[in-house]
Amino acid sequence: MTTQVNPQVPEGCAFVIFGVTGDLTHRLVIPALYNLAEANLLPEKFCVVGITRSEMSSEDLRASLMHGLRKFATRPVNEDIADKLLYCVTAVSADPADPPSFDRLRERLEKLEANRNTGGNRLFYLATPPDAFAPIATELGRAGLLEEDTKAWRRLVVEKPFGTDLASAKALNDHLLSIVTEHELYRIDHYLGKETVQNILVLRFSNGMFEPIWNRDHIEHIQITVDEKLGVGHRGSFYDKTGALRDMVPNHLFQLLSLVAMEPPAHFNAHSVRSAKAEVLTAIQVQSEQEALRNSVRAQYIAGKVGDTEIPDYRSVKDVAPGSTTETYAALKLTIDNWRWAGVPFYLRTGKALGAKRTEVAIKFKQAPFAMFRCTPVEQLSQNYLVIGIEPVEGISLQFNTKIPGPAIAIDGVEMTFRYKDYFKVAPSNGYETLLHDCMIGDNILFQRADGVEAGWRAVQPFLDAWEKAGAEGLQTYRAGSEGPEDAETLLTRDGRNWRGSAK
Repeated sequence: MTTQVNPQVPEGCAFVIFGVTGDLTHRLVIPALYNLAEANLLPEKFCVVGITRSEMSSEDLRASLMHGLRKFATRPVNEDIADKLLYCVTAVSADPADPPSFDRLRERLEKLEANRNTGGNRLFYLATPPDAFAPIATELGRAGLLEEDTKAWRRLVVEKPFGTDLASAKALNDHLLSIVTEHELYRIDHYLGKETVQNILVLRFSNGMFEPIWNRDHIEHIQITVDEKLGVGHRGSFYDKTGALRDMVPNHLFQLLSLVAMEPPAHFNAHSVRSAKAEVLTAIQVQSEQEALRNSVRAQYIAGKVGDTEIPDYRSVKDVAPGSTTETYAALKLTIDNWRWAGVPFYLRTGKALGAKRTEVAIKFKQAPFAMFRCTPVEQLSQNYLVIGIEPVEGISLQFNTKIPGPAIAIDGVEMTFRYKDYFKVAPSNGYETLLHDCMIGDNILFQRADGVEAGWRAVQPFLDAWEKAGAEGLQTYRAGSEGPEDAETLLTRDGRNWRGSAK
């Protein structure tokens, strides 16, 4: 039996994109808006305003966005739908370094809203580098573009990374929340748009078989893996200032951790869910710098081959410092100080230029008593894992032991697997569709709140500080195309464990 709620069609609005000429808009935002249009989930009274720093005609912007749509679309492009969407696009120049340009933007936007009859609702999407968030928000606020009234809403959407450490995240939160309220601010993380990530909540809280064993009495440890095959590419300048820890852990990996470890929310609404997620992130034990060094591995890739692609040394990438100590791989051991998870380690790892692309959460259950099967060596028993696969295969698998057919008692491990593509026939998407739709209907359940953001940074700050002080000391290397540094294995083997899928 299928339980389904028809998606809500948003109210009319103006969708204002800063960074409209950039890669993010072409690769993800416009294709996602197209998919929403194809599904009849865009308002009829709608306009897209693309903000450019220099003068650009609307015709040229539409042509550029159409080229990007054809290149990055997740499904065949229907020209009629694409034309209708892009007909709504208007180019307007504005730059926070030129405050009067935002006053001109306000005048232009008010005319467009009147022509399109959008009702004055405005969504400002900042698809820009993080250092532009505060200047743009400041000018939007000064020009009165973010002022809500009883007839129209205003929403501000910012991309990750949200800060570079705890202090900068706090400062950015304080600055933005002096301009807009929390319910107007949408901190977007595209991982939460993925169906399998959202399904973690459904898996845990709509199935009576899981919640009774989802605790320290039955779970031995949890592994969260986000492996990427791509190297840094042309992002050397950004990446060398950021690194794997800042880029992935406080957002992507902690979002997965919070969904897996959170307490059941009192209600399935934004306030309750976000409070439960923030509470578990706050409960992550804040380690000393000495503990952080012991419970982490950082490494940098050297030249190698990923598939048929040659990957050069990280330090030879353009705009990367020759003696850079920025990590391209990070692995952490964390603990959560609450009743549910006391004593259960959480192992997190992420890296660039690895041999395979994989994102998964693996829950390892405790070994069952084996007195009945003393003739079977414990190491030959299959480990009981519940694995939530997010990329490249979306699905859920369960590993358990069963008897091999025959007169003797012989045991072997088997796996039951559910894959989304085998059960549900849905049009391909890029994950932004759900998030953009939620922004327009005002549902911020999948967006981070200030306390959750700061709790995440508080947990990783000791690692940032310890690694900065250590410099090159302790920085490992791994060959591009490998499984990562050898010391990442040691992080688990010293506890008598292994990474799932490890050959060691």
